[in-house]
Amino acid sequence: MLLMFTILFMPFSFIITKLQIPLSPFHIGLPISNIGKETRNLYKKGSVGRPNFAAVNTQKTDKMKTRQLGASGLSVSELGLGCMGLSHGYGPATNENEAITLIRHAYELGITFFDTAEVYGQGANEQLVGKALHHVRDKVIIATKFGFNNGRNTDGLDSRPERIRQVAENSLRYLKTDYIDLFYQHRVDPNVPVEDVAGTVKELIAEGKVKHFGMSEASVQSIRRAHAIQPVAALQSEYSMFWREPEKEIIPLLDELGIGFVPFSPLGKGFLTGKMTAATEFDPTDWRNIMPRFSKENREANQTIVELVTKIASQQNATPAQIALAWLLAQKPWIAPIPGTTKLSRLAENIGSVTITLSNDDLANIDEALADIRLQGERYPASLAGLQGR
Repeated sequence: MLLMFTILFMPFSFIITKLQIPLSPFHIGLPISNIGKETRNLYKKGSVGRPNFAAVNTQKTDKMKTRQLGASGLSVSELGLGCMGLSHGYGPATNENEAITLIRHAYELGITFFDTAEVYGQGANEQLVGKALHHVRDKVIIATKFGFNNGRNTDGLDSRPERIRQVAENSLRYLKTDYIDLFYQHRVDPNVPVEDVAGTVKELIAEGKVKHFGMSEASVQSIRRAHAIQPVAALQSEYSMFWREPEKEIIPLLDELGIGFVPFSPLGKGFLTGKMTAATEFDPTDWRNIMPRFSKENREANQTIVELVTKIASQQNATPAQIALAWLLAQKPWIAPIPGTTKLSRLAENIGSVTITLSNDDLANIDEALADIRLQGERYPASLAGLQGR
């Protein structure tokens, strides 16, 4: 009786904290009117805030393992979450409450590696990640990026030491943290020697504000030069069945230097999910509208690779997206892809990829089939192509 009486008169927040009751969006103050239908369907009436994961396929998500990003000692979940699309690049920003719910579900399902950047909505995406994860900060790895002027990817590059420090301070505030786990140079700035960039991040590491240094879409030469000043923990660049260019020079270099690889767009910006056709209409603010590879003609021409992935998926009792991710995970043990999504069902689907094992024969057959496919369209328009591989 005494125990029951005590519990009845405890503050609600104390009960939640001590008894570790999982919170629904409703219990964390998210208005039900602002929570999307898909999110609401995860919560049955009278469920005491416990998500109804029967609404989506989350089988075997307890199988998520960790991976070491090269020789850095940085351990991350084998699959991360790219958060960019929640507020930047792929149409209107996701409702903040729904985005926070999705990020928290990713954590609950085993993802501990979250990727953001200052230019994803001029700090909005970092703030989103900070709000979603500040209560589990010591249990997650958060990566963010510097390198653009004014926090906008339309205003040119700026990796001057003073700008790097300014971005670091902003990111620490937005992310509600006192350290950044992985701080990438978003794009190499031709006007600032990479040695100066690496040296500045090295100082931030010594100050305890940053744990690890990363680079993104950098060339072999730039990676070597920066690594000689401050070891590069990870490189983030595009890599998937839809874009295999890193296999020529980048992956061998990373293997040599002990640098981890974090592929962005591991699903080919959605193309490898099998849900995109020539008839697909993008939102006017979706940046795929300006990418040659995503013109209607090239989407039609490139359906061959979708057909291949779909065929393999049917043989493996999986989805095309799961096969595309499983293929990436099988390439190297120090690769950790960061697929993004705005949908809880897609999140669960992507996480399901970690349970799929492709045999050596499977991988050889896939490589042989991919070698016969000639993909059409450049990855970026000329105005953006120059930012890559410097």
